[in-house]
Amino acid sequence: MKIGGVAYRTIWPAQDGWRVTVIDQTRLPFRFETRTLETAAQAAQAITTMIVRGAPLIGATAAYGVALAMREDASDAGLEGALALLAATRPTAVNLHWALARMRARLALLKPRARAQAAYAEAALICDEDVALCRAIGGHGLAPIREIAAGKRAGEPVNILTHCNAGWLATVDWGTALAPIYLAHDAGVPVHVWVDETRPRNQGAALTAYELGAHGVPHTVIADNAGGHLMQHGQVDMVIVGTDRTTATGDVANKIGTYLKALAAHDNGVPFYVALPSPTIDWRLSDGLKQIPIEERPAREVTHLQGLGADGEVATFRIVAPGSDAANPAFDVTPARLVTGLITERGVAPASRAGLATLFPELARGEAA
Repeated sequence: MKIGGVAYRTIWPAQDGWRVTVIDQTRLPFRFETRTLETAAQAAQAITTMIVRGAPLIGATAAYGVALAMREDASDAGLEGALALLAATRPTAVNLHWALARMRARLALLKPRARAQAAYAEAALICDEDVALCRAIGGHGLAPIREIAAGKRAGEPVNILTHCNAGWLATVDWGTALAPIYLAHDAGVPVHVWVDETRPRNQGAALTAYELGAHGVPHTVIADNAGGHLMQHGQVDMVIVGTDRTTATGDVANKIGTYLKALAAHDNGVPFYVALPSPTIDWRLSDGLKQIPIEERPAREVTHLQGLGADGEVATFRIVAPGSDAANPAFDVTPARLVTGLITERGVAPASRAGLATLFPELARGEAA
């Protein structure tokens, strides 16, 4: 995607061929800055502090973190140490563990002297594959948008609500939930996006709005609790969100507040879609409520807000009464029964074991074995 007319991915090798550059998402939307990662520890810190975030991008960053580690210490101990360090960063996004397992499988049988080059190549391949997966998700997700548009008056937009950020900033490029919206806009299908602010980190207001604005997609930022009201009044045609982990039975974990949107959509007959690449499916799990680990992040994310001050400088402000504590579960689980369909790189599937197995029979068989 483009910022200021320049095409960017969210992560790429630096010019020296070994360091890795990422967009610092903690500085958006007020500052566009990049960070250069030189060690696995820096990659782990970037994931933990959400300099990079979004399940696919977390996985890609972890893969490059392993490559950076192999440049320093390619021994068996060095490999296992890097894998353990990166695995401990964030618990909910399964792409992290998928990417690390893939890196282990690629490197473990190689001699140490061959590991660094192979690690960089595998990390680059993971990134390229993610771009292709997300572009394919966009193509399949375009179909339901076109169906809704066909029932509209000429020029009337399809109103789509999204929660959190599942655009190109959450992936290597294109995004998951936003990819169909970008393709619809580029194809001349009128769309308008209701952007949930997505407290407490405001990824919707800060990141989704930033992306959509840069691409020229009409959008309006709303308070998180406004979505149900808009649905009651017929102002939302469909909901598309992303996910950090999806069970084999179609339960989805996404940013906290997604479950409430799904409930409101179900009550008002609004289609509720979840867009995801296949590495986000955890084929080992069957009950999202009981089995998906939910990350608890620092209370400060709830008690404080970052914003642009009157002096034009980015500052952090406390918004909670002194002495009050705060809880900060980062994700919730939406049961499959509330999901209209799962938009994947192979098509749109019912949110069920049978639906996913129809699209990914080899993966379903592999995990069952």
